[in-house]
Amino acid sequence: MSPLICAALAGFALPMLAQAATCTRQSPAHTIALIELYTSEGCSSCPPADRWLGELPRRFAADQVVPLALHVDYWDYLGWRDPFAAPQFTERQRELSRSGGRNFVYTPAVFAGMKEFRGWSDRDGFAQRVRSINGQPARADIALEFAEAQAGAAAITARFSVPAIADRAAELEGILVLYENRLTSEIRAGENRGETLHHDFVVRYWSDPVAIDARTGRAELSAKIDLPARWNRARLGVAAFVQTAQSGVVLQAVAMPGCTGSPG
Repeated sequence: MSPLICAALAGFALPMLAQAATCTRQSPAHTIALIELYTSEGCSSCPPADRWLGELPRRFAADQVVPLALHVDYWDYLGWRDPFAAPQFTERQRELSRSGGRNFVYTPAVFAGMKEFRGWSDRDGFAQRVRSINGQPARADIALEFAEAQAGAAAITARFSVPAIADRAAELEGILVLYENRLTSEIRAGENRGETLHHDFVVRYWSDPVAIDARTGRAELSAKIDLPARWNRARLGVAAFVQTAQSGVVLQAVAMPGCTGSPG
């Protein structure tokens, strides 16, 4: 699992990072579609879905979709341990499946706005699903900030706001994510043995949720993360979203490339 140094919730200010480049992004007035692909390097049917996810930015603008690839660990027993997999992602998939009335998980699996979408390979059907989500007014606002020090640590922050009192009746949570693009693996065992796999939007860090204050409708979530040498700093990005803890609905999502102090 990616090395987490610390996570600080509402009201905790991170120390300034020396010589840090900083970039920011504000979510739009409409809802961006959060697209979660559950995949594994041990799954022979997953590479086409991995390619599909990586191609989404060519088909949709940044204010239409937030793609994320969450690698699960339940294929590791076949002889190839996916280096990007984590039990945390497997558990999230199980939770989403249970909320949709299913008691099993599989790969590749796609969820749009936390709802399973089996027709993801249907180009027109998927585009229609994205348009449907984009057509909804945003029920939450998110401000993202990414700062990187020359020493190789990153500070990422998301500030969440839910304006409508009616929306705060649900138990709302904010999540903060760091991902990496253009990853390559030479597979030496398992179903994909001998293949070279390429991945984008691979989740490297997934925060614990922060509760949105029911009275103010606000919360802040920050994390300071070491960037190991094997991570390509020029290919990192940050995302955040607001979800309902019980019913599994995404009120808003947003993402942006990270700004880096040196080329990858």
